Amino acid sequence: MTINIGKNVFSGTGRFCRMALVLLAMAGCTSSNMEGAAPATGLVGAKDTGSYPNLNIRPQVAAEQFTDEEKNAKLAQLKAEEQSQAAKGGGVKVADQAALDQLAKKHGAEALKQIEGKCDPALDPNCK
Repeated sequence: MTINIGKNVFSGTGRFCRMALVLLAMAGCTSSNMEGAAPATGLVGAKDTGSYPNLNIRPQVAAEQFTDEEKNAKLAQLKAEEQSQAAKGGGVKVADQAALDQLAKKHGAEALKQIEGKCDPALDPNCK
């Protein structure tokens, strides 16, 4: 009995409703309104050339590659510049580390007050 009910529901009327639903869905997808479409000018995309690409041909390179000698020469030049800067004392000299630590502790609290809008007009003349 269940088989007969299923056969009746899904055969005649059900098939017609499903077909109508599919046709309505397809009709909604086939609009030709191009008013809201984005312009395709300036965009370079895939182009149909009518043939398959030949992957055996190497693509053109943007620039010549360094040889091993050129690479070693540039690395040697960078190392020499690094050593000359280190010999000059390229690091920052700290006069008073304790004063810098005190400034860091105080500066953090002041910056936080300014960020939160609770700045002190005595410290910051632009505070409102």
